[in-house]
Amino acid sequence: MQKTYHGSCHCNAVQFECELDLAQPTTRCNCRFCKKARFWIAFTNIKNFRLTKGAEALKDYQYTPPKMAAPFLHFQFCGNCGVRCFTKGGSLPAFGGEFYAVNIASLDDASDEELTAAPIHFADGRNDDYPTEAVSCRYL
Repeated sequence: MQKTYHGSCHCNAVQFECELDLAQPTTRCNCRFCKKARFWIAFTNIKNFRLTKGAEALKDYQYTPPKMAAPFLHFQFCGNCGVRCFTKGGSLPAFGGEFYAVNIASLDDASDEELTAAPIHFADGRNDDYPTEAVSCRYL
Protein backbone atom coordinates (compact mmCIF):
# COMPACT_ATOMS: atom_id res chain seq x y z
CA MET A 1 0.00 0.00 0.00
CA GLN A 2 1.39 3.38 -0.98
CA LYS A 3 2.10 5.86 1.75
CA THR A 4 3.36 9.44 1.70
CA TYR A 5 6.86 9.78 3.12
CA HIS A 6 8.91 12.88 3.79
CA GLY A 7 12.64 13.01 3.36
CA SER A 8 15.59 15.35 3.57
CA CYS A 9 19.33 15.67 3.37
CA HIS A 10 21.46 15.93 6.52
CA CYS A 11 21.41 19.75 6.71
CA ASN A 12 17.69 19.98 5.73
CA ALA A 13 18.46 22.26 2.77
CA VAL A 14 16.80 19.69 0.47
CA GLN A 15 13.38 18.32 1.39
CA PHE A 16 10.88 16.21 -0.52
CA GLU A 17 7.79 14.06 -0.21
CA CYS A 18 6.83 11.02 -2.22
CA GLU A 19 4.47 8.10 -2.34
CA LEU A 20 6.15 4.73 -1.89
CA ASP A 21 5.07 1.20 -1.10
CA LEU A 22 7.83 -0.22 1.07
CA ALA A 23 6.12 -3.61 1.00
CA GLN A 24 7.19 -3.82 -2.66
CA PRO A 25 10.77 -4.76 -3.48
CA THR A 26 13.37 -2.09 -2.82
CA THR A 27 16.73 -2.25 -4.58
CA ARG A 28 20.37 -2.41 -3.72
CA CYS A 29 22.70 -2.56 -6.70
CA ASN A 30 26.25 -3.80 -7.13
CA CYS A 31 27.15 -1.39 -9.95
CA ARG A 32 30.25 0.67 -9.34
CA PHE A 33 28.37 3.84 -8.38
CA CYS A 34 25.72 2.32 -6.09
CA LYS A 35 28.30 0.12 -4.39
CA LYS A 36 30.46 3.13 -3.53
CA ALA A 37 27.46 5.23 -2.42
CA ARG A 38 25.74 2.30 -0.65
CA PHE A 39 22.51 3.50 -2.26
CA TRP A 40 19.35 1.65 -1.08
CA ILE A 41 16.43 2.75 -3.23
CA ALA A 42 12.72 2.54 -3.84
CA PHE A 43 11.35 3.58 -7.20
CA THR A 44 8.42 5.91 -7.74
CA ASN A 45 6.79 7.47 -10.77
CA ILE A 46 7.63 11.13 -11.38
CA LYS A 47 4.06 12.18 -10.55
CA ASN A 48 4.47 10.67 -7.04
CA PHE A 49 7.48 12.80 -6.13
CA ARG A 50 7.59 16.44 -5.02
CA LEU A 51 10.64 18.51 -4.17
CA THR A 52 9.36 20.80 -1.41
CA LYS A 53 12.54 22.70 -0.61
CA GLY A 54 16.05 23.17 -1.90
CA ALA A 55 16.08 23.13 -5.70
CA GLU A 56 18.81 25.79 -5.55
CA ALA A 57 20.93 23.60 -3.25
CA LEU A 58 20.94 20.60 -5.60
CA LYS A 59 23.98 19.59 -7.62
CA ASP A 60 23.69 17.16 -10.51
CA TYR A 61 26.00 14.36 -11.61
CA GLN A 62 24.82 12.73 -14.84
CA TYR A 63 25.52 9.15 -15.84
CA THR A 64 24.26 6.89 -18.59
CA PRO A 65 24.63 3.10 -18.21
CA PRO A 66 26.13 1.49 -21.35
CA LYS A 67 22.83 0.15 -22.69
CA MET A 68 20.76 3.33 -22.11
CA ALA A 69 20.12 6.53 -24.04
CA ALA A 70 21.92 9.67 -22.79
CA PRO A 71 21.55 11.45 -20.45
CA PHE A 72 19.71 8.88 -18.43
CA LEU A 73 20.42 9.30 -14.70
CA HIS A 74 20.68 12.53 -12.76
CA PHE A 75 22.32 11.74 -9.42
CA GLN A 76 21.22 14.83 -7.54
CA PHE A 77 22.75 15.69 -4.18
CA CYS A 78 22.81 18.53 -1.69
CA GLY A 79 25.63 20.95 -2.47
CA ASN A 80 25.89 21.82 1.24
CA CYS A 81 26.10 18.47 3.05
CA GLY A 82 26.60 16.10 0.10
CA VAL A 83 23.70 13.73 0.88
CA ARG A 84 22.04 12.17 -2.18
CA CYS A 85 18.34 11.88 -1.37
CA PHE A 86 17.20 10.78 -4.81
CA THR A 87 18.14 10.16 -8.41
CA LYS A 88 15.97 11.24 -11.32
CA GLY A 89 15.81 8.75 -14.16
CA GLY A 90 14.95 9.00 -17.82
CA SER A 91 12.05 7.32 -19.50
CA LEU A 92 11.48 3.63 -18.76
CA PRO A 93 8.23 1.87 -19.74
CA ALA A 94 8.25 -0.12 -16.48
CA PHE A 95 7.86 3.16 -14.57
CA GLY A 96 5.44 4.78 -17.02
CA GLY A 97 8.13 7.22 -18.15
CA GLU A 98 10.46 9.27 -15.99
CA PHE A 99 11.00 8.10 -12.43
CA TYR A 100 12.73 8.83 -9.15
CA ALA A 101 14.91 6.41 -7.24
CA VAL A 102 14.50 7.56 -3.64
CA ASN A 103 17.28 6.93 -1.16
CA ILE A 104 15.46 5.07 1.62
CA ALA A 105 18.04 6.24 4.15
CA SER A 106 16.89 9.84 3.57
CA LEU A 107 13.27 9.13 4.58
CA ASP A 108 12.57 10.99 7.82
CA ASP A 109 9.34 9.24 8.75
CA ALA A 110 9.84 5.61 7.71
CA SER A 111 9.76 3.52 10.88
CA ASP A 112 12.43 1.00 11.82
CA GLU A 113 9.78 -1.70 11.43
CA GLU A 114 8.93 -0.59 7.88
CA LEU A 115 12.59 -0.51 6.89
CA THR A 116 13.31 -3.90 8.46
CA ALA A 117 10.34 -5.49 6.67
CA ALA A 118 11.09 -3.95 3.24
CA PRO A 119 12.01 -6.68 0.75
CA ILE A 120 15.29 -6.07 -1.10
CA HIS A 121 16.19 -6.98 -4.69
CA PHE A 122 19.97 -7.10 -5.08
CA ALA A 123 20.39 -5.99 -8.70
CA ASP A 124 23.30 -7.15 -10.83
CA GLY A 125 24.19 -3.69 -12.12
CA ARG A 126 27.87 -4.64 -12.33
CA ASN A 127 26.93 -6.68 -15.42
CA ASP A 128 24.22 -4.25 -16.63
CA ASP A 129 21.65 -6.95 -15.84
CA TYR A 130 19.50 -5.08 -13.32
CA PRO A 131 16.53 -7.51 -13.27
CA THR A 132 18.84 -10.40 -12.33
CA GLU A 133 19.67 -11.03 -8.69
CA ALA A 134 23.34 -10.39 -7.91
CA VAL A 135 25.18 -13.53 -6.82
CA SER A 136 27.17 -12.02 -3.98
CA CYS A 137 25.59 -9.03 -2.28
CA ARG A 138 25.83 -9.24 1.50
CA TYR A 139 28.30 -6.33 1.49
CA LEU A 140 25.70 -3.99 -0.05
